[in-house]
Amino acid sequence: MDATPTFPQYTVPMALLPNKRVLLGVSGGIAAYKSPDLVRRLREAGAEVRVLMTRAAMEFVTPLTFQAVSGHPVYSELLDEKAEAGMGHIELARWADLVLVAPATADTLARLAQGRADDLLAAACLARRGILAVAPAMNQAMWENPATRGNLRALESAGVTILGPGHGSQACGDEGAGRMLEPAEIAQRAAALFETGGLAGRHVVITAGPTFEPIDPVRGLTNRSSGTMGFAIAEAAVEAGARVTLVSGPVALAAPQRVDCLVRVETAMQMRDAVMAHMPDCDVFIAVAAVADYRPARALPRKIKKDAEQLSLELVRNPDIVAEVAALPRRPFTVGFAAETDQLEQNAQAKLVAKGLDLICANPVGPDTGFGDGATSLLLIDAQGQHPLPLDSKPRLARALVDYLARRLHEKEDSAQDPRSAHRQ
Repeated sequence: MDATPTFPQYTVPMALLPNKRVLLGVSGGIAAYKSPDLVRRLREAGAEVRVLMTRAAMEFVTPLTFQAVSGHPVYSELLDEKAEAGMGHIELARWADLVLVAPATADTLARLAQGRADDLLAAACLARRGILAVAPAMNQAMWENPATRGNLRALESAGVTILGPGHGSQACGDEGAGRMLEPAEIAQRAAALFETGGLAGRHVVITAGPTFEPIDPVRGLTNRSSGTMGFAIAEAAVEAGARVTLVSGPVALAAPQRVDCLVRVETAMQMRDAVMAHMPDCDVFIAVAAVADYRPARALPRKIKKDAEQLSLELVRNPDIVAEVAALPRRPFTVGFAAETDQLEQNAQAKLVAKGLDLICANPVGPDTGFGDGATSLLLIDAQGQHPLPLDSKPRLARALVDYLARRLHEKEDSAQDPRSAHRQ
């Protein structure tokens, strides 16, 4: 009996906010002096940070300070002639995974609770796509005022996360609640906002990138897959609490943060062997990789010379990895991908049925769409029907996909444990 294949594994450094886009809003309070340190903490955690400031905030800290610590220009004008169509608030809101207001003064909380959009900070919060969190900072009497308490309740009911405040001595000499939390704690709590726990305790195996099928020592058959989506899904699965094994073809991407095991392969056969080696304790398999359908019957030992006018290659079928996994006696929850140039829905539905998958993710591809780190869209199809994920960044699509499949996995397990399900079948 053949020994279990072994593959190189990589130790991945830890980071709390890998590849996250954080828009930091700074309003006008004395606690604004802590915000440059918060930018530094967020960047150390792996986030890309952009800063927008209210006019009042500029009375406490200069924009130049934030430009220096963030590495980007500071935004302050609601209608910016340099921004796309003059609407910088829309661009920033689309860009951010997290809008974090720190400090959030009593006035800022009131304006956000009312849904105001009369300056850049309020408009960006109102137009956001990602998470909104605020770190209050104010005098203790203002914090305890019934008006402030009502504004907080309104924000919480709208899904806004309140970070703090802390308790202690204040700049005015008072003692009590109202201090902005320290930057390190805010950064940690911000990172926790992405930790959903939907796949806690699960082992998730993900394939990513292309495969490369050698023709000779310098040439081969491959495709345009960059691995961006697969790597983003690996990070999203980690944030959902999973133990993640990532099997990657040849890509030019840094190892994703906090994956348990990263396996580098080249060919479809190597990818198949690596996947099967991790199947015994796999709970979820997500086949994102663009695996070559065919490979040369044999790779030549020397470089083919450009002598003949025509060259013929004999190709043989590669294994269908996702179908093989779906056919296992003890199969994991199996997710496939269908990159299609036309008839997206029909082709994806056919693959879902033919391969026996639990879920398929269809995405349109073309010469200028679907590849690399640009925005794309997904159409999720399963036994429950269709669930479209509109055009967005791949990291945000990855988090939405992981959230959806976690719900479907729990529903499937609950149905299997329900004694009435056997009777219904």
